[in-house]
Amino acid sequence: MNVRRLIPTTALAATVALGATALTACSGTAGAAGSSDGKLHVTASFYPLQFLAEQIGGDHVKVDTLTKPGVEPHDLEITPKQTGQLSESDVVLYLKSLQPAVDKAVAQSGVKNVVDAATLTKLEAHGTSGEGHEGHDHAAEGEPGHDHGHDHAAEGEAGQDPHVWLDPAKYAEIAKGFGAALEKADPGHAADYKKNTDELVAKLGALDTEFKDGLKNTASRTFITTHSAFGYLAERYGLDQEGISGVDPESEPSPARMKDLQAIAKKDNVTTVFFETLASDKTAKTLARDTGLQTDVLDPLEGITDTSQGADYFEVMRSNLKNLRKALGTK
Repeated sequence: MNVRRLIPTTALAATVALGATALTACSGTAGAAGSSDGKLHVTASFYPLQFLAEQIGGDHVKVDTLTKPGVEPHDLEITPKQTGQLSESDVVLYLKSLQPAVDKAVAQSGVKNVVDAATLTKLEAHGTSGEGHEGHDHAAEGEPGHDHGHDHAAEGEAGQDPHVWLDPAKYAEIAKGFGAALEKADPGHAADYKKNTDELVAKLGALDTEFKDGLKNTASRTFITTHSAFGYLAERYGLDQEGISGVDPESEPSPARMKDLQAIAKKDNVTTVFFETLASDKTAKTLARDTGLQTDVLDPLEGITDTSQGADYFEVMRSNLKNLRKALGTK
């Protein structure tokens, strides 16, 4: 779609050093006092960033999201109404390269304070590590025949994996960076933003400990998933992610990949094929039937719906931990 570029009258780029983090802010200082409801209007691109903004902003912010519940975020298309909503925001929080339509709209919006979550933590590439082993091969996911609508080849530099929120420690880094951004955008409530940020980071630290302790002693370290979104989680807790060929949960695995996964499942004592809540479980059930494995949910937390195994980020992550512990054979 064609989006008319709104050019602010002044432009100022500021970089806030946050250890290894950075905030890019465009012109002006957003102030809650300028809004009719007295709140800072924040637009988040999808659920993990919406949740973070709500937790840190508290009563001082009004948070909207561009990706509504039940919508697969990778496939999002921006409507004219959303473009208007975006341009009227005080602060925008998004993750560059995850949603190309959002990237384009943000670049053309003229929003005064833009926070790219990808700059607030270190992104890594989770590609293939050998024949038949798939971590998060973004280049392969963009091959012809893949109709998921998400160009993984464009994900950051050198195919970087954007799914950082599934690692509680990296999610905490993003929380710290965004908290600092809110303090700068709305200094009148900086103390509250700092307090809320510290509380959220503490909760994420506790969740990280739960995962470390819960996945310490297992019969297997390998899990199979239809959506290879768990590279950061696997790396953090010493697990091996095996993704079915192609990120599209609707697609059938190739015979060669099926053979590879059968061998991996036998060698690594794999019991379960995981699928996600926002996509069909067809591929997982096909693979499970042909390999004699079970199926279960491992939620990439790209959105919360009535079918999610929890009402918010923490509840769903703890459900993921429970399902992983069961599948990996916790000792």
